[in-house]
Formats: sequence, structure tokens, C-alpha cells
Amino acid sequence: MAEKRDYYEVLGVGRQATDEELKKAFRRLARQYHPDVNKSPDAEARFKEVNEAYEVLRDPDRRAAYDRYGHAGVQGNGAGFGDFGGFGFGGLGDIFEEFFGFGSRAGASRQGPGRGGDVRAQVTLTFEEAVFGAEKEIEVTRLEACSNCGGSGAEPGTQPRRCPECNGRGEVRRVQQSLFGSFVNVTLCPRCGGRGEVVGTPCSRCRGEQRVPVTKRLVVTVPAGVDDGNQVRLAGEGEAGLFGGPPGNLFVSLRVQPHRYFRRRDNDVLLDLNISFVQAALGDKIKVPTLKGEEELTIPAGTQTGTSFHLRGKGVPYLRQNGQGDQVVTVHIQTPTKLTAKQRELLKQLGEALGYEVTPQESKSFFDRVKDAFGV
Repeated sequence: MAEKRDYYEVLGVGRQATDEELKKAFRRLARQYHPDVNKSPDAEARFKEVNEAYEVLRDPDRRAAYDRYGHAGVQGNGAGFGDFGGFGFGGLGDIFEEFFGFGSRAGASRQGPGRGGDVRAQVTLTFEEAVFGAEKEIEVTRLEACSNCGGSGAEPGTQPRRCPECNGRGEVRRVQQSLFGSFVNVTLCPRCGGRGEVVGTPCSRCRGEQRVPVTKRLVVTVPAGVDDGNQVRLAGEGEAGLFGGPPGNLFVSLRVQPHRYFRRRDNDVLLDLNISFVQAALGDKIKVPTLKGEEELTIPAGTQTGTSFHLRGKGVPYLRQNGQGDQVVTVHIQTPTKLTAKQRELLKQLGEALGYEVTPQESKSFFDRVKDAFGV
């Protein structure tokens, strides 16, 4: 181009444009004119023009000089990119890495201490253990630092040595030529895997892996109020870390066995209880089981089947909080199935006294009545 265009005009923004507006304009235009995407003859020139404009206007000092003196104010201060020969060593490479994820750096670095993996286990609890809490012993297998080499991976008496391929940096740099100059591609060293060291004589026990599987027995403290599917975390009881990194955690999943009589709804304990129709009609005081022993429950006269009664504070404790739920007792009126002749007569008299017409069922079975009908 014989004459440089105004940088604001190049980016399509006004002179009062904010940093964010400059950034959006640059991102849009750089993608539009990148020669890998745009095959038009002037794409490369437009691409360089956009980069030059943004490189000046993104810098407050250079932008101020440009606003005051125009192109003359930024000549000799790095404006312009020539053949992009320094593309991979900072400057514009940083811009491209910020916006598009490529440029002089690929995020590789020497591998430092690595946190150990988490371990998972499962324990089964009774209904009561889940309500009141318990201590359970479990057995887990996890990776621990090799006791033979102390976690170095090298046979005792030997030491890891600096990786000859990356010279201990843990990364390798390869220069690649492109339309715009040299790009530096940085990746983890394939020989040492980012450690910066290689083991000449691997440990005879861990074979250079630094860790070995070990089976341990641990005690898990289960707090009161847990429920089926909850987890307990044991910090630092997971696998050992690498290169001096911290260990992982142990997560224990809880499975709660069903109870013979009780059920659970959140923090309430549910109990279904059968009572006789006499108790329901006349009322009564009865003993009901709870998780902490028997409690007295008053059944008012005229109680209907399906009525629920709450025993306050007799439920499940709130997990890591004060207080607990209730025990909810739902009564069901049980109808007797076998009555003596005297009992049947008394019930008939009661029904008549209450105004109900009672028609006793025939004692013969259906099949007996069929036989009588056909004279068999």
C-alpha cells in the first residue's frame, strides 16, 4: 500500500473506542482476513494492516502518540511487522495466543508435583447405624509411594539423571516455518514425559513407576443422620501424589439396609401400626416401638384408619446440625377374621343399637349352595 490508512478506519471503530471494542474489532477482522481462511489475493496485506493497527491502538502510550501525531508518532516504535519474522517470539504471537489459542506458546511446561488420584469404596450400614452414626472398618487398595526407592522410581544406589532430549526443561521446542514467518511449537518432552529427568536403572519393585498398590484397613467414622447414597470423604487417604505432590482423597459411598418395621422420609421415621376397631372406637393408651425404646401413644376415641400421630423428636438427627425429625405413627384398624358365635351375636346387637341393619352371611360356601340348587 502506497499510503497507510488511518488505524481507526482499518479496524472500523471510532476514536473513542474502548479496549473491549478494539478487541472485538480485531478478533472479527483477523478471522476474516487470515490467509489460511481467506484465499483472496489481498487477504495477506489486509491481515497485516489489521494487526499493525491493533498493535498500536492496544498500547495506551502508542495510541496517545498516534492520536497526537498520526503515523509519524509511532514510526520507529515497533509499528509494522515486516515479514512477521519475529512472529513466534512474543509481540504479535501473544495476541494470537490470547485470541485464537496459537502462537509462540502451547501451554507446555516441565511437569511439577501431581496430586494423587481419588479412591472410592462402599460400606453397608444397618438402619440404626445410619441414624445414630457408627465406626466401620473397610479395606481399600491404593497406590502408595514405593518403599524401595522412596518414590524416585530409580533403583536404590542410583539417581535419576537429566533428560538429554530436553536438557531438563521437560519440554521441547520446534520451529516451524509458515507464510508469516517462524512459529515455535512447544510440547512436553516425549522421552521424559515432562519430568525433566530419566531413570537409567528403574526400581526393581515399582519398575520406575514410583508407586505400588498397597491394601490398607481404615476406620471410617460415619456421622449420625446419614442416608442411603451419601458419601463420607477421608481427606488425604487416596493415592499418593507424583513428584512430591499431595495425596488424593478417599470417598466412601454409604448403603443403608432396610428396617423390618421402620421406614424413612427425610428426617422422619415412619411406622405403620395395627389397632383393633374397639381401640379405635373407644380410644386407648398403647406402647409403640421407637428407635430408642417404647413410647406411650394416646389413641383418641373415634380414630379412623389411616390417622397419623407424631412423636416429636423421635426421628433421625439432622446431619451435622442440632435437632432431629419426628416419628410418624400411622394406625390401621384391623378387622377380626375369626369370631365365636357369642362374639358374632354381640356384634350384631351392637350394630342394631347403632342403627345398622346387619344381615349375617350364610355359613355355606358358594359351591355348597350350587350343589343344593341342583339337588346334587
